Amino acid sequence: MNNNLISELRAKLIGKIDDESISIVVLELSKLLINQNCTEPQKIAEANKKSLQTFLSSKRLEGCSEKTITYYQSTITMFLDKIALPVSDIKTEDVRIYLSDYQSKRKSSKITIDNIRRIFSSFFSWLEDEEYISKSPIRRIHKVKFGRTVKDTFTDEELEKIRDACGNIRNLSIIDTLISTGMRVGELVRLNRADIDFNERECVVFGKGDCERRVYFDARTKLHLQEYLNNRTDDNPAVFVTLHHPRTRITINGVESMLKILEESTKIQNIHPHKFRRTMATRAIDKGMPIEQVQKLLGHVRIDTTLHYAMVNQENVKNSHKKFVA
Repeated sequence: MNNNLISELRAKLIGKIDDESISIVVLELSKLLINQNCTEPQKIAEANKKSLQTFLSSKRLEGCSEKTITYYQSTITMFLDKIALPVSDIKTEDVRIYLSDYQSKRKSSKITIDNIRRIFSSFFSWLEDEEYISKSPIRRIHKVKFGRTVKDTFTDEELEKIRDACGNIRNLSIIDTLISTGMRVGELVRLNRADIDFNERECVVFGKGDCERRVYFDARTKLHLQEYLNNRTDDNPAVFVTLHHPRTRITINGVESMLKILEESTKIQNIHPHKFRRTMATRAIDKGMPIEQVQKLLGHVRIDTTLHYAMVNQENVKNSHKKFVA
């Protein structure tokens, strides 16, 4: 394209100025175009990066976790690098094509694509509010519809098998704490000794966005936790630490690795932290706990999230139908 432009300019200048002047003009124009081609994409990338960093700073101030911030950053950066346009020039069709290509190439689920759409919506809505752009291109991209699959929970027998396979009091205490309180694994690893009130059988946890709430545990969990902590000789404030010296706070990866070993030894499928949380919530709802109280226990901001647990036990639906309809 640049060569055609230079040729056209050279043809128009012939006869109007001398050949030497034409050569000088052509040379300077070539330098200008080369420089523009080299710097323009870089300028766009730098401007987009600056906008993204400011957006991420605002999300950090709102209380988003670093894990969420990292996910936002990687998702939006991948999109901006692919589109290679200033945020003000990105159109709805650009986003649609990107999401369609992403789903096609990666064989992503509809849930994943909708999560990406929501991240883009948050970013461009912020750009609109801050007047970086006149209108968000995501406005006309609607929520992706998808069916929800019924997710498994642990049976009583499976839980006892898992407990029997723990091998030490620390692992047993972790299992009991997860199933009894329904706390997230991220909350579990952040738990400190000072957060536990054994008299009231409760503890304070810090959830998403550092929101503080109280969760409760049963008598069995109390006994195992006390035994575990009383046998500890270290002064680490963390409730759960590594098994070997030096005793350091256990990580999420550490908990997941421990559960993976239990999965292999018990032959029980999908032993992961969130399944304990889902099991606790489902049991609470099955036994008649009001959904609002379950929401409070789990630390959900929206009750819609909690309602997903109410759809798990189909046997209860069958029994209720017999009782109230049949």
